[in-house]
Amino acid sequence: MALSPPLLLLPLLMVLLAGAATPPEPVLVPVPTLAPGDPPLPAQSPDALFAAGAEAYARGDWPTVVLQMERALRARAAVRSRLMRCRLRCANATAGPAEATESQPDPVLRDLWFFRALLRRAACLRDCGPAAPSRYRLSEELDREFSRRSPYNYLQVAYFKMNRPAQAAAAAHTFFVANPGHQEMRQNLEYYQAMVGVHEDDFTDLEAKPHLSEFQLGIRFYTEEQPAAAILHLEKALEEYFVADAECRALCEGPYDYEGYNYLEYNADLFQAITDHSMQVLSCKQGCVTELASQPGQEKPLEDFLPSHFNYLQFAYYNNGNYEKAIECAKTYLLFFPHDEVMNQNLAYYTAVLGENLARPIQPRKEIQAYYQQSLMEKELLFFSYDVFGIPFVDPDTWTPEEVIPKRLREKQKVERETAARISEEIGNLMKEIETLVEEKAKESADMSKFIREGGPLVYEGASVTMNSKALNGSQRVVVDGVLSAEECRELQRLTNAAASAGDGYRGKTSPHTPSETFYGVTVLKALKLGQEGKVPLHSAYLYYNVTEKVRHMIASYFRLEVPLHFSYSHLVCRTAIDEKQEGRSDNSHEVHVDNCILNAEALLCVKEPPAYTFRDYSAILYLNGDFEGGAFYFTELDAKTETAEVQPQCGRAVGFSSGSENPHGVKAVTKGQRCAIALWFTLDPRHSERERVQADDLVKMLFSVEEGDLEPEKESPAAVAVGKDEL
Repeated sequence: MALSPPLLLLPLLMVLLAGAATPPEPVLVPVPTLAPGDPPLPAQSPDALFAAGAEAYARGDWPTVVLQMERALRARAAVRSRLMRCRLRCANATAGPAEATESQPDPVLRDLWFFRALLRRAACLRDCGPAAPSRYRLSEELDREFSRRSPYNYLQVAYFKMNRPAQAAAAAHTFFVANPGHQEMRQNLEYYQAMVGVHEDDFTDLEAKPHLSEFQLGIRFYTEEQPAAAILHLEKALEEYFVADAECRALCEGPYDYEGYNYLEYNADLFQAITDHSMQVLSCKQGCVTELASQPGQEKPLEDFLPSHFNYLQFAYYNNGNYEKAIECAKTYLLFFPHDEVMNQNLAYYTAVLGENLARPIQPRKEIQAYYQQSLMEKELLFFSYDVFGIPFVDPDTWTPEEVIPKRLREKQKVERETAARISEEIGNLMKEIETLVEEKAKESADMSKFIREGGPLVYEGASVTMNSKALNGSQRVVVDGVLSAEECRELQRLTNAAASAGDGYRGKTSPHTPSETFYGVTVLKALKLGQEGKVPLHSAYLYYNVTEKVRHMIASYFRLEVPLHFSYSHLVCRTAIDEKQEGRSDNSHEVHVDNCILNAEALLCVKEPPAYTFRDYSAILYLNGDFEGGAFYFTELDAKTETAEVQPQCGRAVGFSSGSENPHGVKAVTKGQRCAIALWFTLDPRHSERERVQADDLVKMLFSVEEGDLEPEKESPAAVAVGKDEL
């Protein structure tokens, strides 16, 4: 990066620290800093309150534990909030116009103006800070305790001892979110879940970050194909992101961390000291990218978190019919990744639909352009200081253009990467040799462990196992034939065509998975209600109900489950090929996915977190026909490409499998005819049992005597409900 002599870093630091102005008058004017919105400083410091709470815990004084720990949390929040408000207000109040570039002032005057801006900023900060700042400054150790949410560990015990289980559950959950490996807290949560008076809503994160909560809501609605709701929450997430970013950056402007230096031995001159401290602050501010993308309890932050908002938004706006906003978001995303092939294709499509004349004036969002330019400038300074002064900097972003990094540093990093890659390769080869030695010995026992829980009786005559996990090249898999007779298949298929509605379960979308097929479905409860109203044969609806019970019992018995298996969702569905849309078709009827986690095929990972239906434990599909072309069910490896087994649908054939990452699966394109099946998902957690199923059970009891039923339904908890779809 080229710097203007003779003042090597001073002009850049002027932009960085103060935005030096060309002043109209040479008088230092203190900036008013008191604001009515500032939270008052607590009477006691957070560390004193935390210590008092810990002492009360030791003597079993539970009300005092609650009082002091809650005060400690509020005190820390108030101190941080006051500090952030003070620093942000002072930054705005002392900022001046950009330095003139045409007529350069005398270097001495320029230095004086620069330091005058610093003095104004320092005076402002002194006036709005606490009178005794050291009193409210937490030690590193205690700050880590707050970061680990330790006060909530004390609080959950105290609330429990005071017979306040709802508050105990909230405190325990808040602690556990940030400490997911804490086994004792996991056990506590399981205990709270079983307590009377504790509800699902009580398990809430009291320290949730607004921008992450809104982002997760937006992604959930995006996944559920509700673009309007997704847009609302993703836009709110962006708004909250920049609030959090400003606060995070303000907190970086603290005292210099000598990082191993003895401060008495630190003897840098004026400009080196300014450089050291300013680069440390700037590196911290760049680190806010990682801070804001980090989820409590997760090892890695969300990659490219800020740009990803615009990836989701451009498609959500497109689905909502707003091409202007779709173009704006696509162009904003391309600020960060200008060569992204898919996004450039999307932009070209939106432009063609809207028209070149209307699309051309639309620009990336101004606030993101400003953020992008600011971030690039910060990176240039940090990479320069890394190259010249050896001040380390780890870039948190993947989108940084290569030209921002000095050539010498790029070459140095290239050599380091090559060396690291060579060492990694050598270690990898050595590990492969070791793995090869033990693999054969471990293989036999590993294969046995896959099937150890399988092979239980099917409990119904006529049903037989056609393929087990070994034949299907996986684990926790089975194919059963003879579950239904030919007449039962025909009756249920007639029921689907009579009772099913287009896009059922997908808010009326007739082609939710592929534009080349139509999708019709009906739930058990809806079929029974239609039967009660005389709109479909009641006997057929009752058959549907009993068949799902039959499959549930078979799955539980075959996989030798030791706890009850509950319905999570049931759906009788038909997919019909649209004849005029089959030519040149290359997609699937349903792309490869996993039922209880989000599959990342490129990374060979499956993340078990919302919006995935994480509570699903077992899945099954019962086919009603085979007189169509295509539509085969298949299992793959985690890469979603390597096919491990294929099952051809036919009347009365059921496929059952565990719902986790061991069983990625998809459905090949239905190219001709209609494919009908009953899709079923089960859970071992009664809190997630299907509410509609409980209502269906009650309706069956009302319409039929127990003697009339083929199966007596088990009593199931009607507690919390999560209805989800992901048709097989």
